[in-house]
Amino acid sequence: MKIHKNIKSGMLSLTAMLCLYPVYSAFYHAGHLADFYYVRHGEALEVSNCIAEPMKTELSASSAKLKLFGIFPVKEVAVQPSEEIMLVPCGQPFGVRMLMDGIMVIGFGEVETKSGNCCPAVSAGIQEGDMITAVNETLLTSSQDFRNIVEASGGEALHLTVRRADSSMNLTIQPEYSLSAQCWQTGLWVRDSTAGIGTMTYYDPEKGEFGGLGHPICDPDTGEIIPLGSGTADKVTISGAIRGQAGNPGQLQGYFSSEQPTGILESNQESGIFGRLNEPVTTFPAVPMGLKQEITLGEAVILTTVQGCEPHPYTIQITAIDYTDETQNMIIEITDEDLLASTGGIVQGMSGSPILQNGRLVGAVTHVFVSDPAMGYGIFAESMYHHNQH
Repeated sequence: MKIHKNIKSGMLSLTAMLCLYPVYSAFYHAGHLADFYYVRHGEALEVSNCIAEPMKTELSASSAKLKLFGIFPVKEVAVQPSEEIMLVPCGQPFGVRMLMDGIMVIGFGEVETKSGNCCPAVSAGIQEGDMITAVNETLLTSSQDFRNIVEASGGEALHLTVRRADSSMNLTIQPEYSLSAQCWQTGLWVRDSTAGIGTMTYYDPEKGEFGGLGHPICDPDTGEIIPLGSGTADKVTISGAIRGQAGNPGQLQGYFSSEQPTGILESNQESGIFGRLNEPVTTFPAVPMGLKQEITLGEAVILTTVQGCEPHPYTIQITAIDYTDETQNMIIEITDEDLLASTGGIVQGMSGSPILQNGRLVGAVTHVFVSDPAMGYGIFAESMYHHNQH
């Protein structure tokens, strides 16, 4: 009799678990799904979550009700129909030369005066990461412009136009005469340009545009996104790589291999750097851009260049997908033995390497895990492409 009671109790517990599972699962999926999806004209939205349980939708003109197993309501999301977008996957390295939109404040120093040391910039309320775009309503194009104006000020107060985050303000700074340098100074350390190497992700053959890196170019001292004034994309040749190790990310080594730019830069934003090329890229044929809901866990390929100028395919595994994050959308693991042998995995300079799966361009490599160079993050290709269009 006691055995029968135990069996009955167990059956009731199992039934309760089976009944509650869809509820728990629905709550879990609601927190891991995006609020917005693109769908191709004539196609229904179907999202594969991280444990490969398909979720189907009932489409209306601008929204969809996601249902677990097509039965249990999970989340209502916005939907926008889109044409098929064809992009050329790249993978070749390119050089970036950027002039900022003004000058960026990267630090402060003290000015030695008759009355002691001081920092006029700090007294004026200037902060690291501020962009100074004009002095006395004269636009700045370089840090040398700023130095010339300060040295010629004769100690007169200067009126600065400053951009901080998304706001603009006017600040007044009082130069002080430096006894050691024998000139007027403000105590500002500034930067007006930067250069580096990255990997091109895609080329749009219809528009002549390209996208690369999958993340912004930031100032190394302040960590702020560098506002682009103007810039060029340049040809680069990779001469080798410093192999990555746990705790010590490696990097590609290369050099600018042409005096003539291959294109111009047009924007530097969270999802990458974008511009226009002088000539089309024909290394690989154009492929459809994959939508985020089409990406699955499992094998994929990246195109990247670790020697010379020509990209090569290397196998990876997509081990996790996050539909909710703006840029860190995938976790990837390098599995290709040749790439692991030569670089140890993902190294600096490989950011932007396109990720292909099932014949579609689905994303780009963005960051390496410092603790494990074989692992890193990727961004959705649709995030790069559509962010650049807005």
